[in-house]
Amino acid sequence: MTRPTPTNHELTFEDNDFIVSKTDLKGKIVYGNELFITMSGYAESELLGAPHSLLRHPDMPKCVFALLWERIQAGKEIFAYVKNLSKNGSYYWVYAQVTPSFDKNNTIIGYHSVRRKPTSKALQAIIPLYRELLQAESSGGADAGKKLLNKRLNDAKKGYDEYIFTL
Repeated sequence: MTRPTPTNHELTFEDNDFIVSKTDLKGKIVYGNELFITMSGYAESELLGAPHSLLRHPDMPKCVFALLWERIQAGKEIFAYVKNLSKNGSYYWVYAQVTPSFDKNNTIIGYHSVRRKPTSKALQAIIPLYRELLQAESSGGADAGKKLLNKRLNDAKKGYDEYIFTL
């Protein structure tokens, strides 16, 4: 599937709405609620079986997704601010809670994500941070982004979770 060209058009959703999706272990979409489908701009048939990364906006630092995958593959949840890309090139920000799904034997069988509308206060901190991380990654790869993220967290004297929860 051809990746859309990003535009400066922002999509929004209501404070009380939730975007929900589920993926298999490889990140392929197996479920999306109505709002997920609407915000993505794709038909449900285009989304099911497609990699969730289809919605990845190029403004998203690779190190954030590396951290996300590290956490969920280890059986832990993660909260993250994510800028998504719609089929028509529009973008939308979400505050995502991503959790592994387990079977009765406590084996991870997939991933579940619930996204809320982020606060403008949180985005005022996240947008410039992500720009810095992208800049670091452009010259030094994802490792440079991760190193800078860790430095920013150390400077703030907070771990990742504490930083995210206090925005």
